[in-house]
Amino acid sequence: MESKAILKYAKVTPRKVRRVTTLIKGKKAGDALINLRFLPHRGAQVVAKVLRSAMANAEQKKVADPETMKVKNVLVDQGPTMKRMKPRAMGRADIIRKRTSHITLILEES
Repeated sequence: MESKAILKYAKVTPRKVRRVTTLIKGKKAGDALINLRFLPHRGAQVVAKVLRSAMANAEQKKVADPETMKVKNVLVDQGPTMKRMKPRAMGRADIIRKRTSHITLILEES
């Protein structure tokens, strides 16, 4: 059986999140959670939140012991981009892109 958790509109760029997700693919959920706790990257906090949610979903559905389940796959897609203007010299303006991401984490029994 599988357990899944989805986080939409996370205010972290997909590039920053993908850097973290490659480190936890294929690991046990408990070990991945410990690894994420000590990573200095900003995306690690967001991925840890999704991982805890997937583990809680597995416990709620009584699929298996959440600590021993493996991270089967982590998908990070780009969400909508907020565009903001920053004033520059001589009446010009730069566009600031605030990117968001959609994170899907799937756990499976090991």
